[in-house]
Amino acid sequence: MFYIGIDWSKDHHNMCIMSESGAVVSEIEYKQSLEGFQRMEGECQKLGVSPRQCIVAIETTYNLMVDFLVERGYIVYIIPPQATKGYRNRKHSSNAHTDTSDAFLLASIMRTDRDSHRRLMPNSPLTQQILAQVRLIELLRCSIQRQENQLGAVLLRIYPQALGLFDKLGSQISLHFLAAYPTAQEATALSLEDFREFCTAHHYTRPSYIPIRYAHLIDPAPAANKAAIQAYQGHVSTLAEVLLPQVERRIKAQIRLTKLFDQHPDAFIFDSLPGAGKLLAPALLAKFGDHRGRFPSHADVQALAGTCPTTEHSGRRKTVRFRRGCDKEFRRISQQYARSSTPESGWANAYCGEIRSHHPSNSHAYRCLANRWLAIIWKIWQTRQAYDEGYHLRQRAARRRPRS
Repeated sequence: MFYIGIDWSKDHHNMCIMSESGAVVSEIEYKQSLEGFQRMEGECQKLGVSPRQCIVAIETTYNLMVDFLVERGYIVYIIPPQATKGYRNRKHSSNAHTDTSDAFLLASIMRTDRDSHRRLMPNSPLTQQILAQVRLIELLRCSIQRQENQLGAVLLRIYPQALGLFDKLGSQISLHFLAAYPTAQEATALSLEDFREFCTAHHYTRPSYIPIRYAHLIDPAPAANKAAIQAYQGHVSTLAEVLLPQVERRIKAQIRLTKLFDQHPDAFIFDSLPGAGKLLAPALLAKFGDHRGRFPSHADVQALAGTCPTTEHSGRRKTVRFRRGCDKEFRRISQQYARSSTPESGWANAYCGEIRSHHPSNSHAYRCLANRWLAIIWKIWQTRQAYDEGYHLRQRAARRRPRS
């Protein structure tokens, strides 16, 4: 068995190969290229062992190097950078290090402390596609929200009639309207029939509301000065035209995500969660993944998602702190789900209200609720059962019942 530490960077990597006795067999630096990867594999082949007998430690999962190693059958462990720093300080107090010394340290960690870390177990291609699609939708959401805020600020300055005209400023029909009528003067010149024709052409689904929308459009509003109109009128059409394809892409991405989610064998578990919807159910599935053994207990999920605090207890001193070292994407998804569950789940709403009664932070309350939900989801995920609110309430009542 050989232990390999790889200190990675954008354009090159440093590798250290260590024997079971702790002797350094090879130390090389190679580039982030096919030639570099082949050189790295050549060094491993010189050992005369199969990839299954090479245990690799690296500090990232988002790297071509990791994909290369997994595809060729190497046993890969992901070591958090914070953990590496802790190991570094065991032997040196100065915190001085180089790429070569970090590669050596990673190989040494595998030789002496491999049982303290978990092996990388890649999810199935389907689950990886679901996670990638969830991330694409979130990326589009952030971009749309930012530019929608910018558009709203411009409209408030020169074109207030457009605000509240349709249900949402970022809706397709609203953006089409702003692209076609980028100034208040053009919009208020429309007749009711012209406005009705526009709504029909863009498949507005509430025809009885058209007169109400039109009345809102032509309702007298404060007029911006001509200089401001001339300065900003180009912003309206530009931002609308930039936003529109992003909104359309997000809709298409959601449709694709739903199709992928429906194909997954665990979809029924996450689809049964109250309030999860078409986005959060696939997102939770992707973050839990395919390998049940990755999380031996619900506490492992809660720690990874950062919903449970960290406790420092030494002598008489006890400190409970917000957990910062975690998968922040998982925490965001978990807290979003907790918030979405409160209108759909009676116990979740009551629990959130109980937390708020002695802690004013909504974020804290949703994080506490997310912590509870993750324990429940972990259980039904492990047992491959759909969530049953009635069963959960009966279990809660049984636990609270006093023992005879």
